[in-house]
Formats: sequence, C-alpha cells, structure tokens
Amino acid sequence: MLRLFAFFVSLACSFSVLAQGATCNKTVYLSFDTGNMSVAQLVSDVLNRQHVKATFFLANEKTSRGDFALDDSWKSFWQDRLREGHHFGSHTYDHVYFLKDAPNKDVFERPQFGPKAGETILYNEASFCREIRRVDDRFKELTGSSIQKIWRAPGGKTSPRLINMGNQCGYQHIGWNHAGFLGDELDSKVHPNSVLLEKASRNLQDGDIAMAHLGIWSRKDPWAPAVLEQLIINLKNRGFCFATLPK
Repeated sequence: MLRLFAFFVSLACSFSVLAQGATCNKTVYLSFDTGNMSVAQLVSDVLNRQHVKATFFLANEKTSRGDFALDDSWKSFWQDRLREGHHFGSHTYDHVYFLKDAPNKDVFERPQFGPKAGETILYNEASFCREIRRVDDRFKELTGSSIQKIWRAPGGKTSPRLINMGNQCGYQHIGWNHAGFLGDELDSKVHPNSVLLEKASRNLQDGDIAMAHLGIWSRKDPWAPAVLEQLIINLKNRGFCFATLPK
C-alpha cells in the first residue's frame, strides 16, 4: 500500500514538472527549515495555491505553540505535505550546530534542543550519522515514508570533515546559494520585507537553492505572509519553475 502511494505521489510530481516545463526555462529550488513552525500552514497554503513543490529540512525544534516539530501533534501536517509531493531532508534531530573540527577525525557540535541542549558535544562519524538518521527514522514513524537522502547543517555551518561524515552516512549536504538566502531571520527594522522581496525577485538565478523557515523567533515582522506568494509570482513571471531537491 505504501509503495502504491509513493508511486502516485511520484506520478503527480512528474505531471507537475511537465506542466511547468511548458511555460518556464529556468529552475529554482525553494527549501524551508523547520524553525518554530509559526507560519507552517501559511507556507503550505501558498505552495498549494501556486502549485509549487518545495523541500523541507526537518529538526525536532520547539514550535510557537509549545510542542516540537516532530511530535505526534504534527503528524497530519507532515503526512499532508508528503501527499502533496514535497521532498524532505534532515536538519539534524536536535538541531545541532557545528562548532569546529576536533582531534581524531571527530567534530564538536552544540545541540539547540534535546537533553543535551547548550552543551558542547564530541561527535564521531557514527554518532553524527545517528543524529542525521534520527530524523529519517522519526519521519517514517509519522508518515510511513523515508526522507530523501539529503541533510542541511543548522545555520549552514560546516567543514569538509562534517560534509564527509554525512556523505559516509549516505546523505548529501544541501546548502543554499548566496542569492537564495531569503532573509527571514534578519532584523525586520534593518531588512524590511519589501527590500527582501525585491532583492530575491531580482537576484535569484537559474539553478539557485533558496532557503527560508517555517517560522522564526528572531524577526518581529514575519517574512512569509508578506513575501512568499509575491516572490513566487515574480519568479514565475521571470520564467522560473520550481523543483525539489536533490537536483
């Protein structure tokens, strides 16, 4: 039954790509990290209304409603996004930030959530692989399906050693392009939504990966309600279609 479901999801995505291909000649990859999930439903509504597929990078982050993004309370949300044909990657389960390389081919990381939140932890290849795979395992529990074999480091902080750890685990690291930093975590007084919209609409180029969040604590004037849909419309008008990761 799950294989049949996956087949129909894949078929729907193929038809979507063919429909876009008739009217566009450039591609952009929209991606969203979990963040605090405060605009998660709004983002999904916009994507559905605009017939756009995106890639979501999941971590078990605390949400604006007090639970966590991979709790059972979010089960139907992730099931709906899977059914719609979006893709999913790991953002590390406890949203662990890379600090620096360590001796003996290990790395120092700092989890933002979980029982060791705020501590500096030494990870070897095996333990870091488990941190990436925990998202995959939990997504299977929630949806019955695996994520794509991709991951994104919190804050985009990496080293060649860390990237190689993910590769050895079977997960490709996916960052974002400079023009694809959509700015939703920046101070809204210094970087107002109108400026961020104009900048992204102008600067994104063919093949770029764009990144925002499903909600962010640090921005007073939320980005997505003001920017996301108009950005998609502007990019469509420039001849862009939208695809999922990996490329």
